[in-house]
Amino acid sequence: MGLRHVKAEGHSSGAVLASIGRTLTTATNGIKALADHLTTDEVFAQSLVDAVELIGDRRGRVVVSGVGKSGHIGRKIAATMASTGTSAYFVHPTEASHGDLGMIISDDVLILLSWSGETAELANMLTYAKRFKVPIVSISSNRDSILARNSDVALVLPKVPEACPHGLAPTTSAMLQLAVGDALAIALLERRGFSAEDFKTFHPGGKLGAQLRLVQELAHVAEQVPLLAVGRPMSDAVIEMSAKGFGVVGIVDESGVLIGVITDGDLRRHMAGNLLVQPVEEVMSRNPRVVHGDVLASAAMEFMQEHKVTVLFLVDEAGIPAGILHIHDLLRAGVA
Repeated sequence: MGLRHVKAEGHSSGAVLASIGRTLTTATNGIKALADHLTTDEVFAQSLVDAVELIGDRRGRVVVSGVGKSGHIGRKIAATMASTGTSAYFVHPTEASHGDLGMIISDDVLILLSWSGETAELANMLTYAKRFKVPIVSISSNRDSILARNSDVALVLPKVPEACPHGLAPTTSAMLQLAVGDALAIALLERRGFSAEDFKTFHPGGKLGAQLRLVQELAHVAEQVPLLAVGRPMSDAVIEMSAKGFGVVGIVDESGVLIGVITDGDLRRHMAGNLLVQPVEEVMSRNPRVVHGDVLASAAMEFMQEHKVTVLFLVDEAGIPAGILHIHDLLRAGVA
């Protein structure tokens, strides 16, 4: 018969919430301790700067390694770096000892994680790094540990209480390792000038990829754009609006510059017996809201929502229409 999960007597929802509250408080205090450590420990602060400079100046990749929870955190650090412009990957210490050390070259940088700094499984990686002069950045909580003493840059974190009431399960400590890894990744991102366009290259899929697409990638262009020149009668405007299906038509001057738009709302406001024979410039709304093609789709969505419009004309630097974007185009692309 399998084990049964029995609810402890008196273990109410209030007790559960109290436990969760203690964990969150411990986590918050841990992050505060780390932030204070940055401002009060000059050695730690300089070590972070040194780590960013060391990694940023290397021609090779960042190789991250650790065991247990430190290994899981290491995988995430490597993934974050890889997605933000720093070539990185994770190698498990055991696999490294059985051949994967051959993946590491002298141009690389090792980031080794161990809260105690005495993880035996990292010994072979330390030996290999020393032999082939691969620089080591370590993340631990013990400055006198074997790992820290054998590192080119030792990031020594403050010792903080674990959320686990027995002080055994790595919780707060793992969170601090992750926070430092994220801090390194973002500092490297900013050091390289890694842009949203660069980010898009590594995140082509999903909602994030959709938000990083440019307006010009989603817009309708050429003959699909509803346009009329000044002087044309409103009857032509109604036909153009109906034919193109955007509920709007753009009005351009003799130079082809967009000077106004006519929407369904403009039609209602000017409804009269002679509407269809009026020139379009008498009915159009001037100074229309427009967007440039190199704007991010997410920014266009925000702009539409802010100004309560559903259609934007794309214009070039001279104000000449280059396309049209409907909010439905953004929704279909998964931007919202």
